Amino acid sequence: RYVKSKKVNSEYKEYLRKKNDLPNLKAQYKIINDKLEKLNKEKSQIIKLVSGTSNLETFLSRLGNLSKKHEINISSITPKSSIMFVKSENSEIQNELNINPDPLLVEGIKKYIIDLNFKAKFENILSFIRDLEYQENVILFKDIKIESKEENNDNAGKNRPVSILDVSLQMTVYGKI
Repeated sequence: RYVKSKKVNSEYKEYLRKKNDLPNLKAQYKIINDKLEKLNKEKSQIIKLVSGTSNLETFLSRLGNLSKKHEINISSITPKSSIMFVKSENSEIQNELNINPDPLLVEGIKKYIIDLNFKAKFENILSFIRDLEYQENVILFKDIKIESKEENNDNAGKNRPVSILDVSLQMTVYGKI
C-alpha cells in the first residue's frame, strides 16, 4: 500500500507541476505563433515585391501593349526556360562548393527566361526599356546586342534615311506561380 500511495503522490506532484507550467507554455506558444505569423507576412510581402501580382501571361500582354505604345516592332519572343523554386536538401554542399542559387527565386515565385528580338528607333527603345523597368515584376536584362539598320523614311517625302536599331536581348522575369 505504501508503494502505491507513493506512486499516486508522485503522479499528483507531476500533475500539479504541469498545471503550473501550463500558463507559461501557453504564453510561449502565443509568442512563437505571433513570430510565425509575422514571418509569413514578411515572406508574402517579399514574394509580392519580387513577382508582383501577375503571372507570365499578364506580363506578356503588358509587353505587347508597351511595344505598341513605343512603336517597337517585335520580331520574336522565345521562352527559353521556366524555373520554379525547389527547396535544397544539399545546402551545406552548395555552400562548400560556393554554388549560389538565385536569391530572388523563392517559394511561390517562378523565373522565366525569355529571348526578345525587336526593331525600333533609339528613342523608342529607351522609352520601352524605361517602361519595362516600371513593371511590377522584377525584370533583369542581359546579353543585349544592338545593330544599326538604315531604312528610308518616305512618310514625309524627304526620303531621308532613318536609323532603325535591331535589338536582341535576354530577359529574366520573376512572376508568381
